[in-house]
Amino acid sequence: MVFSRPVRLWLLPNAALLAALLLWGVLRYPHLPSRIPRHIGSDGVDAWTERSIGSAFVLVFVHVGVTVLVTACAELTLRVTPQAELPKEAASFGEGLVRSSLNRPRTRASALRTARALLVLNACTGVSLLIGCGVLWRSTPDQEVSGWLFAAMLLPLLAGTAVTVAAAMRDRRTPAT
Repeated sequence: MVFSRPVRLWLLPNAALLAALLLWGVLRYPHLPSRIPRHIGSDGVDAWTERSIGSAFVLVFVHVGVTVLVTACAELTLRVTPQAELPKEAASFGEGLVRSSLNRPRTRASALRTARALLVLNACTGVSLLIGCGVLWRSTPDQEVSGWLFAAMLLPLLAGTAVTVAAAMRDRRTPAT
């Protein structure tokens, strides 16, 4: 799939974040202890696993998968025919078309806003995973995890979600012309 210019431009921060995660992980991997955290609960690390490429880079692999999925969604959002560009006689086809138009962007501009918001959400997801990697890639097998970790990982996700919802709400308020 060849991405359109707006997606390529807004994908750059995501690619830079992914490259930084990968580089940091490659540099940290030789210094990791033989056991690394597998799960972090409210009381700190409550499950451990043996160090391996898969266990050490699981968050990087998750970010790659999320980036591919969200980028495809952003690109497809730009390729959908907006409601404003549907032929007027298409409304006579009845309820089926009306229902299928509910999730269409109203205009090309709103499709672009939605695509950008999705890529911002992806970058925020990457920042959350970056914070998680900070715990995963510690040099010592310490069970204690700071209480702020959950809030620090949740905050970027909430910010990205707010941007995406704001873009969607703006689209719903803008009349299709």
